[in-house]
Amino acid sequence: MSAIGISHIGVLVGDGRFPREQPLAMAKRILTAICPPSKLSALFLSDDIALIETWAHALKAPLVHLGAAPDLLPPRRVAELKQRLPGSLIMRSVPVVGEESIALARSYEGIADVLLLDSHQVGDRQIGALGVTHDWNVSRAIVETGRIPAILAGGLGPENVAEAIRKVQPAGVDSKTKTDRQGSHRKDIDRVRSFHELALTAFRELRGGPRASPLQ
Repeated sequence: MSAIGISHIGVLVGDGRFPREQPLAMAKRILTAICPPSKLSALFLSDDIALIETWAHALKAPLVHLGAAPDLLPPRRVAELKQRLPGSLIMRSVPVVGEESIALARSYEGIADVLLLDSHQVGDRQIGALGVTHDWNVSRAIVETGRIPAILAGGLGPENVAEAIRKVQPAGVDSKTKTDRQGSHRKDIDRVRSFHELALTAFRELRGGPRASPLQ
């Protein structure tokens, strides 16, 4: 994925409370395979800020992605974590479930560096990884009215990424399920490559030429 040119490569890390979390030792091994300019995005589904702080420091994570449900990791706790991790950008997942998501996104202003707008199932302890889209009109409203760069996620693959970019006009896009091999959680490198190429083309058309991501 580094060779393809993916800007940030997400690695789910944790102590085993959630399925498919990579332990710290394995996360460090994966980190050595990420070649610049690609960077690590350390994804934590946990709401244990002591664990997140310790592991983020150990990984020297450029981007710390917080994926716990909003009630488990509210803005005040994200702000506390932000103070503990001055060397990392904080990306906070925001569940797009309705108009109320706009206010939730605004509650992270001055706290999170980046938002990730994702699909969510009520009752889940984590946000995303559902493989379904959400209401892009709500995501577009967050992009238009918010002050934090927003990455669009949720059921995005090669088939719909260009349309999503045109509709929402986000700062970037993210894909998990729709660039996995069918029926597995292993990446389909051909689909990743296609997703990347189509997204770059759509952003260039939208912005009238090459433009660096705010995360780079």
